[in-house]
Amino acid sequence: MELCPSPVQSCTIRLSVRGRIPARCTLHAWSTRRHCCPVGRTSAELYDPARGTWTMTGVPSDSRLGHTATLLPNGEVLVVGGGGNTGFLSSAELYNPTTETWTTAGAMSTAREVHTATLLANGGVLIAGGTPDLLVSLSSTELYDSTIGTWMGTGPLNTGRYSHAATLLPSGQVLIAGGYDSGGSVISSAELYDPARETWTATGLLNTARYNHTMTLLPYGKVLVVGGSGNGDLSSAELYDPANGKWTTTGTLAKPHKSHTATLLPTGKVLIAGDSGSSGFASKCELYDPTAELWTATGALNTSRGSHTATLLRNGKVLVAGGFNTSGGWLSSGELYDPATEMWTATGELITARSGHTATLLPNGKVLVAGGYNGSGLSSVELYDPGAGKWTVTRALASAHRYHTATLLPNGEVLVAGDRNGFFPSAELYDVGLGFDASWRPQIATVTSPLTLGSSLAITGSGFRGVSGGSSGNSQDSPADYPVVQLRSLESAQTIFLSCTNWSTNSFASAPVNSFPPGYALATVFVNGIPSTSSVVNVSVPIPNAPNLTDTKTLSNGSFQFAFTNSVGAIFGVLTTTNVAWPLTNWTALGGVTEISPGQFQFTDPQATNNPQSFYLIRSP
Repeated sequence: MELCPSPVQSCTIRLSVRGRIPARCTLHAWSTRRHCCPVGRTSAELYDPARGTWTMTGVPSDSRLGHTATLLPNGEVLVVGGGGNTGFLSSAELYNPTTETWTTAGAMSTAREVHTATLLANGGVLIAGGTPDLLVSLSSTELYDSTIGTWMGTGPLNTGRYSHAATLLPSGQVLIAGGYDSGGSVISSAELYDPARETWTATGLLNTARYNHTMTLLPYGKVLVVGGSGNGDLSSAELYDPANGKWTTTGTLAKPHKSHTATLLPTGKVLIAGDSGSSGFASKCELYDPTAELWTATGALNTSRGSHTATLLRNGKVLVAGGFNTSGGWLSSGELYDPATEMWTATGELITARSGHTATLLPNGKVLVAGGYNGSGLSSVELYDPGAGKWTVTRALASAHRYHTATLLPNGEVLVAGDRNGFFPSAELYDVGLGFDASWRPQIATVTSPLTLGSSLAITGSGFRGVSGGSSGNSQDSPADYPVVQLRSLESAQTIFLSCTNWSTNSFASAPVNSFPPGYALATVFVNGIPSTSSVVNVSVPIPNAPNLTDTKTLSNGSFQFAFTNSVGAIFGVLTTTNVAWPLTNWTALGGVTEISPGQFQFTDPQATNNPQSFYLIRSP
C-alpha cells in the first residue's frame, strides 16, 4: 500500500486486492402554484411554558401571511415579508422575548412572499426568491446581518423562483431547488449560494421539475427531495450529492405524494407519511434508507390524511395529528409511529378536529398543537402527553390563527405569528405550566458555538447543581443533583441528552458529541427537571484529514468493503469508475460512508463484482 499526500489534502492509496475484485482500486479524499391567499393579520401570541397560558405580547407593525419566521442565535425572532393589509411587504420585524416587544428591522429592497429564509453559519439570514405580486418570480436575494441589524443585497439567483425549497448544507452553502418561474412553469433548476463569495452558481438539474416537495438533509450530507407536483403529482425521489453537484433518482415511491410530511428519524432513515394527491388521500407510508438508497413500504396509517403535522418525539417515535381527508373531513385522530416495529398505533384523539395547525415539541417532551381550521379559524390549543398518550385542552389563543408560524423560543415559550383569518393586530405568548419558582431556574452564560461534531460541549452559568435525593437520609440514594443537558436540532427536532464528563455549580462539560445532525440546535440545561433558557448552538462538521485506510476485503457475497479512520463526525461520499482517466462528471455516485463508531468509517460496494476493475474516490462535501 502506498500513500501519497498532496498539498491540497488529497491522497492516493494503491491497493492489491485478491479474489473476485480487480487487482487494484484507487481512493482519493479531500475536503474541500401560483396561488391566491386572503389578507393576513397583525397577530402574534406567545405561549409561556411556566404557567400554561397565552398572553398578549407587543403588537407587530404589519399584518402578514406567507412570511418567514427565523430564530436568531441571540434568541430573537426575525419575521420577514409576506402579504398584508396594504399588499406585499418588504418590511421585517424583530421579536425580543426578554422585553416581549416588536421592533422594526429595516426593510428589504423588494417586497416578497413565499420566499425562503435560511439561517447561515455566521448568524446572518439569507432571503431568496419569492414573488411580489403572485405573477413575477424574483431572482433577487438579500442578507440580514443580525449582529448589526442591517439589510444588504447579495448575488442574484440565476433563475427567479418562488414556492421553492432551501437547505443549509454542512459546508455552509445553501441549496435551493424547484419552484415556479414568472411564466408559471415549474422549475427543475437548482442553485448553490456561497456565503464567502456572496454568489449563486447553478448546480445539477433535478431530473423532474417540481414544487410543493419536501427536502431533507441526510446524515451523510446528501439531500433527499421527495414528491410534490410538476407534471401532475409526483412519486419520484431524488438525491443531491454536494460532492459532484448532481441529482440522481433514488427509487420510486409506491404512489405520488404531496402535502405529505418527511421526518428524519434518529436511525437516519426518512419517514414519508400522508398525501393529498390527485389519486386521493393515502394511508400508505414509506421509509427511505439512505445507506442502501432504497424505499421500502412501512406500516400504514390507520386513517388516511394530508395537511397534517408530524412531530418527532424525544423517544424517537413520530406523532401524526389532525389533517384532512375526503371521507372524514377534518380529522381529530392522532397516531404514533414506532421505528422499532415500523407500525402505527392509534393514540389519544384531539378534542377538536383541525388542519392548518402547528405542532411544537416543548422542552418537557409534550407537544403543543395550536390553531388551525375546520370550517372556520380556530383559537383552541391542546397539549399531547406522550407518557399518558392523551390530549388535554390548555388555555386558548386570544384570537383564531391558521396557516401561521410557531417558533419555540430559547426560554421555552412559543411565539405564534400571522394567520389568514382576520385583520386585527394582536400578539400572544404561551406558558406550559411547569409551576417552578423562577429562582430555581439554571442560567446559561456561555456555550460552545460553533460546536464541531466529535468535540465536547462546554457550558458555563449558574444554578447547575440541584437538590439531591441522596441528602434525604436514605443511604441507598445516590446523588442526583447533577445537570442534564439536552441538544435539540432546529431543523429535524432530533433530540439527544449529553453524557457529562465534568460539572460543577457553574459549569458543564459533555462527552464528545456524535451522531447528531449538523445545523442549528438548542442547548438546554435541566436541574431537578427545571429547564434553563436555551442557547442556540451551531453544530458543524469537522474538516476531514487524508483518510487512513485500515481494512479492505471481499465479502462472501462478492461485495467489496473498505474501512478507514478520519475526523469524528466527518461526512463522506463515494464515487466509482472503471476508468480512472475519465473526468469526475463521468464517475458514478455510490452513496455515503457509514461512521460505524466515532472516527471509524466503512463503505461496502455491492456492485463491485459487475466490473473487472473498479476505482473509488472518497469526497467530503
